[in-house]
Amino acid sequence: QAQLVESGGGLVQAGGSLRLSCAASGRTFTSWVMGWFRQAPGKEREFVSAISWLGGSPLYADSVKGRFTISRDNTKPAAFLQMNSLKPEDTAVYYCAMRHGGTAYSSAVSYDYWGQGTQVTVSS
Repeated sequence: QAQLVESGGGLVQAGGSLRLSCAASGRTFTSWVMGWFRQAPGKEREFVSAISWLGGSPLYADSVKGRFTISRDNTKPAAFLQMNSLKPEDTAVYYCAMRHGGTAYSSAVSYDYWGQGTQVTVSS
């Protein structure tokens, strides 16, 4: 089993920035994909971004394109989500997810391992 631990959430004013981190431990893989999802109160979990260990073009939800940047550290494995120009509608619990192999997927069912989530709150 792989374990994922997120960090970096918090409270920020609109227009501010946060950087989320996700580190994998336990059973890890040489080829993997890591993604970020979020869930706001009363809403479904939604895709935010994903990146493959191979690199290539990351995947982003339209709502975060141009504001969020995903990156990776292949030595860990780990993934990071730099969130700029935050909006109140970005408020949610952000979850890190990982799967073995493949490419960046936007569907939550494609991921096998999930972190506990980290709260991001953007005040107006």
